[in-house]
Amino acid sequence: MDKAMLFLHVLGAVGMGFYIVLPIMIGRASKLAGVGQGGLAEGLLSANRIAQYFLILQLLTGGYLMSQADYTVAWMIIVVVLFLGVAALGGIISKPLKLVVASIQEGKSATAHISKARVMSIIVLVLYIAIIYFMKFPMLEV
Repeated sequence: MDKAMLFLHVLGAVGMGFYIVLPIMIGRASKLAGVGQGGLAEGLLSANRIAQYFLILQLLTGGYLMSQADYTVAWMIIVVVLFLGVAALGGIISKPLKLVVASIQEGKSATAHISKARVMSIIVLVLYIAIIYFMKFPMLEV
């Protein structure tokens, strides 16, 4: 059972890898024409939704794996807070992406929404890298 959960956990981490390329993809949106920006934003919205499902997988498998070993309380708190940060900002970033699509359809500039989404995506990337670090070097009680 542990190996199956670990496999699903790694699969979820790979699915969350979308957050590594998200800042790059959003950065490309500012270089596109209006219709291209809207299309890219719609694609990123779909990919973000899939990444949110992988976050649910991470929550379930990570909770199980955490219960099977003796980690320090500090490590568990850090990992849960980082996870919640990624989950929250991953959900919040959907609004600016939706506003990009709406702005393009109305013929307005979407630059402000793109920059807001880019800042949030960079924060999500930093949190995701921090999670990877803490997963690679967990604090075990000896």
